[in-house]
Amino acid sequence: MEIASQKVHKNVIIVSCWPFTIGGIISGTPKEGGVVFIKKRIVIATVAVLCGVSVSAQAETLTDFFKQSKIDGQIRSYYFSRDYGATGPNTYNQDVFSLGGILNIKTAPFLGGFGVGVSFFTAHGLGANDTSGGPTYPHLDATVMGPQSIDALGQAYLQYEIPKTLLIRAGDQELDTPWMNGSDSRMLPATYQGVFADVSPYHDLHLYGMRIFRWKSRTSNSYYNDNLFYSANYEGDELYGGGTKLPTGAPSTSGTLAFGASYSLMGAKATAWYYDFYQFAKMFYTTADYTLKTGTGFDPFVGAQYMREWGGSLLSRQGVDATAWGVIGGVNYKTGMGDGTLSVAYNALAPQTGGFLNGGIVSPYTVGYATDPLYTTAMIRGFADNLGPGHGYKIKIAQHLDLMGQKFLAIAAFAHFTTYYNGSSSYPYFDLTYFPGGAFKGLSIRDRVELATGTSAQFGNGAGFNTGHSFIYNRVMLTYAF
Repeated sequence: MEIASQKVHKNVIIVSCWPFTIGGIISGTPKEGGVVFIKKRIVIATVAVLCGVSVSAQAETLTDFFKQSKIDGQIRSYYFSRDYGATGPNTYNQDVFSLGGILNIKTAPFLGGFGVGVSFFTAHGLGANDTSGGPTYPHLDATVMGPQSIDALGQAYLQYEIPKTLLIRAGDQELDTPWMNGSDSRMLPATYQGVFADVSPYHDLHLYGMRIFRWKSRTSNSYYNDNLFYSANYEGDELYGGGTKLPTGAPSTSGTLAFGASYSLMGAKATAWYYDFYQFAKMFYTTADYTLKTGTGFDPFVGAQYMREWGGSLLSRQGVDATAWGVIGGVNYKTGMGDGTLSVAYNALAPQTGGFLNGGIVSPYTVGYATDPLYTTAMIRGFADNLGPGHGYKIKIAQHLDLMGQKFLAIAAFAHFTTYYNGSSSYPYFDLTYFPGGAFKGLSIRDRVELATGTSAQFGNGAGFNTGHSFIYNRVMLTYAF
């Protein structure tokens, strides 16, 4: 859709967008020196292109519309490295640099609750990366942004909202559900194409429903009918970082249908979700947790989770048969330096006779990303990343620090998995974030480091040369939020 005409008069700005027109009156001539005025024009053009809604208002109403519309985003500069201790022939360490970010534009509500949102995604290596050896790219950590640059329309949606009661959103959008989420631990989040609804008929009770048709992975430039079990470049999708299990000629997926509910009351919260991952599996997932507010700065909490998965699947002629459960306990506490959390968690995944990985979890939109909701999932992987059945634990401490006016967040963790078919592995982890504040408000500097050790073929870089050996994954992440 192209802009057919744009006319600016003394007190009127009209943007015509075939076959729709947006018109409105702005009181006075623009006096913002161009910057704010340009932002207003961006919002108008966004509404025109995406939904073709005609807005007609008096001067005060349109001025309020612009003031209530939002433009925000992040500038990101990441450097990731994987040190495999590579010393022999055909063995390589991997790294990647990327500069990019996200620009979000969201209109104020109009016509009684409608709104439009768009997000522009970009990520570029600026010629700093070794992209030789394609399509495997042995020197490159392709999970961060793939082998090429990304310039994409990440979100483009129309929504209707009654605050605290109803939200219906249709189009390209981010999701925040347990097994389908943004997985935002790389340059850009994953986004989904479909319809999502959140209804709250009673205080703190939410009912969810969604039908997702396609998705855009963290390294993709567009939307595709695939998921993380498909191979890189499936139907042209630059899909990297997943848990490939399907041949290149596999049929595409029809997406996902899901329903959920959540309820909170006096420190307790319960959730339940049903997912139908078409062509892959059906899943039921539920959680319950409780935090005891003592008023002493020492608040213990407990939680439990359960997952059941079944059905036919492209991944196995015997289908899917998986059962997992977990418990977590810990304490939220306050100190003179800042708030903190200490937790201990346990997960078990039951072995089965036959089926995908003899009881393995099928998580089409998190496998390989390590962004599933299981309590013990480490930075690098967890049970839902093709580890198969077994049991594991995780100990974690997170501490906010305020040192002489300088704010930090320090996290340390240790996860260990013992599996029936993929050996055992351990993951010591450290994470430090610095928030400069002041003139640098919005800036954060983060370094995440995890060591993967174990006795399984899972711990190589995909070429098989590092079987049974450890590797260090270091992620340096500079982010400026505006």
